[in-house]
Amino acid sequence: MTREMRSSIAMVKTGSAHAAGVFTAQEGPVLPPPRGRDLLVEVRAVSVNPIDCRIRRGATVGPESGVLGFDAAGVVTSVGPTTRLFEVGDPVYYAGQVDRSGANTNQQVVDERIVGHKPKNVSFAEAAALPLTALTAWEGLFDKLRLTSDSVGTLLVLGGGGGVGSMVIQLAHALTDVRIIASASRPETKRWVRELGAHVSVNHSSENLEEEIRRAAPAGVDYVFSTHSAGILPLLARVMNPFGQIVAIDSAPEDDFQVLKPKALTWHWENVFARAVHGALDITNQHRVLDAVADLVEARKIRPTMTQVFHGVNIANLREAHRRIELGHTAGKIVLVRDDVPESGLIPRGFKMQ
Repeated sequence: MTREMRSSIAMVKTGSAHAAGVFTAQEGPVLPPPRGRDLLVEVRAVSVNPIDCRIRRGATVGPESGVLGFDAAGVVTSVGPTTRLFEVGDPVYYAGQVDRSGANTNQQVVDERIVGHKPKNVSFAEAAALPLTALTAWEGLFDKLRLTSDSVGTLLVLGGGGGVGSMVIQLAHALTDVRIIASASRPETKRWVRELGAHVSVNHSSENLEEEIRRAAPAGVDYVFSTHSAGILPLLARVMNPFGQIVAIDSAPEDDFQVLKPKALTWHWENVFARAVHGALDITNQHRVLDAVADLVEARKIRPTMTQVFHGVNIANLREAHRRIELGHTAGKIVLVRDDVPESGLIPRGFKMQ
């Protein structure tokens, strides 16, 4: 579909989601043909993640353009001269990279090596909810914790109801034999994590969290995937088995990592943007992972975790999506679909939009 203008929503200053002047609508000329291994994608749906909120608050650095959005699905409209993985017209999905202009736009340039073929059996909206969380979960489970199809033991997922936790549960359930304990604090999120494959849930807001974990894992915890790490290290040191492995996606700046030493516990950081931003030699691994995730979705072994959809990628909807994410009560993912693209295949049939 030909676009006469490029339209985007950009962050022009830091502040709260509803502060005046934080977001602005921008229009400009269409993007030039992509170079090298880049693709030009017509964006049809974008998901909002905590990273968007952190950049908006000024807690971390984002793209120079101010255009956020690090989960997208769309259609390739042009390819660079050295591309070899995609063709014009291919439906795709991807997270992009935090140091390049994001997906809150109708046209985006993205490196093909971090792009996957969109799962054929889901809508663009559902596909947009997948890439960032699927890549994060996959890299944490299989690159860092080094789980395999033969892995056994107990995995504790801290923050099981969120976007990343929801995908960690599904991938661990589908591809390993570990027992999965997922933390969730509300009845609806407890149901959610059980539906996704957790064997048992514990309440991360409870004063008796340690007791709940010990009841759920009387033989101890072998692996931890943490999305809420601040202040949790002493507890993990008590409930984990010697030589256990922990992977975290957030920060714990005030914690003393020496508490992990007596049991020789290992701490890993996971950053989904590390490969692309720092030019890792195995950057194409993200393309392979996204294609593998698409295969799992098509085989119905895992499913997208979209729970809310907004019609229109505009300032009002972005503000509200940021607000809901920062409340911390959202299970699954929030997706915004463009209101200027074909409706066919955009959202699941019968799904109620916000």
